[in-house]
Amino acid sequence: MNIHPIFDRLVTRQEQERLLNQKGNVLWFTGLSGSGKSTIAEALERQLFNQGYFVKVLDGDNIRSGINKNLGFSLGDRKENIRRIAEVAKLFLDSGAIVLCSFVSPTIEIRDMAREIIGSDDFKEIFVDTPLSICELRDVKGLYKKARAGEIKEFTGIDSPFEAPENPTLILKTENRSVAECVSEAIQLI
Repeated sequence: MNIHPIFDRLVTRQEQERLLNQKGNVLWFTGLSGSGKSTIAEALERQLFNQGYFVKVLDGDNIRSGINKNLGFSLGDRKENIRRIAEVAKLFLDSGAIVLCSFVSPTIEIRDMAREIIGSDDFKEIFVDTPLSICELRDVKGLYKKARAGEIKEFTGIDSPFEAPENPTLILKTENRSVAECVSEAIQLI
């Protein structure tokens, strides 16, 4: 094997965190499409940035337009999507960043894999718990409509399962709540 990692010779995470005057964390937002994951992550990023924190959002659509553009939506591809994302999140974490990951990540197994890669002490699972009916009403991308019409196969919540987290760090119920209220709860984890 011709791989010789140099992690042990690089600036450490602790040194990075001292420089940044913050502790790195990964907040992993999971939930159905349209649940509010990205909206909450974006607002939280802005608030933390305005307070002087080094923060990075990793979002499903952004990642799939670049590093994971070769992956589809089969369960195998979803698993590989999350594996790659978790590895990228860990790199940002090791730089002392607060990383906000916004991904459907539909199964417990997939989220457990991400937790294992990142490290359970740094992985904060946030379940954005929004009823399917509300997600379908919000359907800004028109994905549920296409899935219901059979134009999209293996769409989570329609013909592919979503397994709710069993013991998330935080549950955000977005129905009848403002983005600001949800951000206020999430920020307590930082």
